[in-house]
Amino acid sequence: MGDAVQQFFAVKAKIAAAEREANRDAGAVTLVAVSKTFDAADISPAIEAGQRVFGENRVQEAQGKWPDLKDAFPDIELHLIGPLQSNKAKEAVALFDVIETVDREKIAAELAKEIARQGRAPRLYVQVNTGSEPQKAGIEPKEAVAFVARCRDVHGLAIEGLMCIPPADENPGPHFALLEKLAHEAGVARLSMGMSGDYETAIAFGATSIRVGSAIFGSR
Repeated sequence: MGDAVQQFFAVKAKIAAAEREANRDAGAVTLVAVSKTFDAADISPAIEAGQRVFGENRVQEAQGKWPDLKDAFPDIELHLIGPLQSNKAKEAVALFDVIETVDREKIAAELAKEIARQGRAPRLYVQVNTGSEPQKAGIEPKEAVAFVARCRDVHGLAIEGLMCIPPADENPGPHFALLEKLAHEAGVARLSMGMSGDYETAIAFGATSIRVGSAIFGSR
């Protein structure tokens, strides 16, 4: 059994333990295995071990490796977890099952146009910049609830959740708590939060999906 497979099962065990610790149902949290920068040969052992939900940062990189893997394993669910440029909306709608990084009006409009054109509707999350970091994508927390409403009412988009990436040098707990509060106010049920270093904390704060890469596949 390869390192990635052993690490995959170790992460799954930690998720189960964190769910129990937080008095949450077993299986309440979806593991999104972040496969960015890894090629099909690196990813395949995790697929063979039973993982079916994967995350990619870049549309172009994902186009190079996922169509064949999705043909071979039709039940794979692919998430876009990196910033989406409006000129990539067409490709993103065609390839991804979930887009977690809706964060501005132009993206919402482009996605609505492509969803109507292609007749394919990826599930959508709004990314919130909980730390208000100027270099980071995401809508400002104070604008998030109104933006979710505009996505629905103006663009006809079904937003199912919120996503965040807390500042690397801060305690993630308050950021996870903020995202949970905003999700409640916006009327969305799903929370994508927590990565390799803090996913157990995220589960305690109500994450419904966590994005774990290096703890499974190793450092890039």
